[in-house]
Amino acid sequence: MEVCRASSPTRFADRNRALEGETDLGTFTRTVVFTDLANYTAKVSRTDREGLRQILQEHEELVTPIVEKNGGRIVKNLGDSFMCLFNAATDALRAALDVQDVVEGSGGISIRLAMTTGDVEEIEGDAFGESANLAARILSKTPAGEVWFGPGTRVCMNAAEIPWESVGRFRLKGIPGEKEVFRAVPKQRAWLPEPVSASVKMGNLVRLRRGARPPLLPPEPVVLLEGFIPGSPALMEAVDSLPVLNPASLWLATYNIASEDRNVWVDAGRGLIIGMPDAIEAAIQDALKVVTRTSGSDTIVLDVGLHADLELVMCGLALPSVPLSDVVSSYFYDLLPDGRWVNRSDRSVLRVEVNPGGARLQALGPGVQVAGRGVASGDSVPLADGAKITTSTGTLTFREIDQGYIGVILSDTEMRLGVVSGQTAELGREPNHPGLAFPDRRGQDNIRWCPGPRAARARAGGFTLDRALAGRRQAAVQMVADSIQLTPLHPRCPTYVLREGVQGVTRADRVVSLELNDMIVAGTTVIGVRSPE
Repeated sequence: MEVCRASSPTRFADRNRALEGETDLGTFTRTVVFTDLANYTAKVSRTDREGLRQILQEHEELVTPIVEKNGGRIVKNLGDSFMCLFNAATDALRAALDVQDVVEGSGGISIRLAMTTGDVEEIEGDAFGESANLAARILSKTPAGEVWFGPGTRVCMNAAEIPWESVGRFRLKGIPGEKEVFRAVPKQRAWLPEPVSASVKMGNLVRLRRGARPPLLPPEPVVLLEGFIPGSPALMEAVDSLPVLNPASLWLATYNIASEDRNVWVDAGRGLIIGMPDAIEAAIQDALKVVTRTSGSDTIVLDVGLHADLELVMCGLALPSVPLSDVVSSYFYDLLPDGRWVNRSDRSVLRVEVNPGGARLQALGPGVQVAGRGVASGDSVPLADGAKITTSTGTLTFREIDQGYIGVILSDTEMRLGVVSGQTAELGREPNHPGLAFPDRRGQDNIRWCPGPRAARARAGGFTLDRALAGRRQAAVQMVADSIQLTPLHPRCPTYVLREGVQGVTRADRVVSLELNDMIVAGTTVIGVRSPE
């Protein structure tokens, strides 16, 4: 059932506008749709005037009848882009999917569409307002051949009629805060979420079809349930027949799903792949064809043929306490599906924010659990010492520490450095060879500043936590016989040692001895001392 419908002018409203002399002005709830010819600018430089005229004419002849058939109207024609208005969000989405269906079959032009629903001012046949601005900003993020829409349209549409999925949260120019953006899924395409795509490439995707017996599961399986009706007893029986698994490893393939069934499934920490069976099959086959990248490995090889006696492994994110030196009042980091921490990303799995009250985790996608409890996308929970954080790509642990830190979030990565006995390895933002370089995340989008001139100067000077708290040459690790020694190198940025089973960290003011499984904390980076695998 359509939740939000456009206001229609009543005789009372018409009379008031007439009395005020504003017969062509009014505020209405509309779905604002923008269409755009993909790569039009590039085509201009390679096509003569007649060719461009034909491209624009094809765009207009394709879009106009579909818009009108679905109850919309074009209010602005910019040649390579149209602004359209619809009274109903569902009609607008149907029109957009129809456009993509026709484009897919034409083999000619490529079009992107974006929309949102809200109040607009209609003045002399044009439309203005926040909704129009938001739709235009979403269009700037929309890839060619896709249909994206904003939260207003998501609320107003009939969710059971339109196949849709979230594409993430975005900061959009001129729009305050972050907005979650969604994608309408056409019949001929499907997009595999990162954990499913990775499992296809790694060979641990298990496809369980309706009526089939559960197969033997490989280590760390990702299970795709296919051919099941959402919310059906058969689906629940299939889930119950599986061994105890992380809910984030269960994915349901479906195309149309009612809101209630979607919420029940996702709130349990499970994932959805929206698409028709043929489209999902094609997406899986495409993932199998991806050529593994052969350069830029994260594993650092020192000397071919030498066996490392020790490994230094980048294994976590350190979280400094705030307020920090009257400069930073709070900050956050985003976790990517591949396990990397970044300042901000539209592809994030989760976000960890640090403020004077402690650390909080916000789920930015499905399948996030903290201490065994699911966290719905968009919700946040406080982090307590020892909390296990489970995502679709692995498990992390939060440990509280001291010495100016709230804590650390621990999980080994593939960034590692082998060290041979007698060799000295450096750590830092720009260490000497051989060395393990700390992340140097540029940008300040993740920082909230303290008031005052000191914070203003730091901001203008390009301050980041990574650069302020760790040096280019931070520390050195040397293995001599059976002894592992840590030497601090930077005169101002301290280096700490976090030992297994010990609460808190110890500052390394001079050379200290390390044991296997100790951790080195410097700036925002945690390095684990490991025995080679």
